[in-house]
Amino acid sequence: MAKVKGEIVVDKDRCKGCEICTTVCPVNSIGMSNDLNNKGYRYAVTINGDCTGCTNCGVVCPDGVISVYRAKVE
Repeated sequence: MAKVKGEIVVDKDRCKGCEICTTVCPVNSIGMSNDLNNKGYRYAVTINGDCTGCTNCGVVCPDGVISVYRAKVE
């Protein structure tokens, strides 16, 4: 059975740093940047390569700034 590898893309300039996405990630693949966006907020970033593409982060994001992509890994 092929495994699924996920990747997230965050619109960092629209992220308000609420950290809800970090709490719902089952593999702790999302953290907060040390940098600030143009509004002065820390934004969500991928912190390891363990993303499974579950979409939890994208679903709970109140501003819809997270896109989740999946790819099969042979």
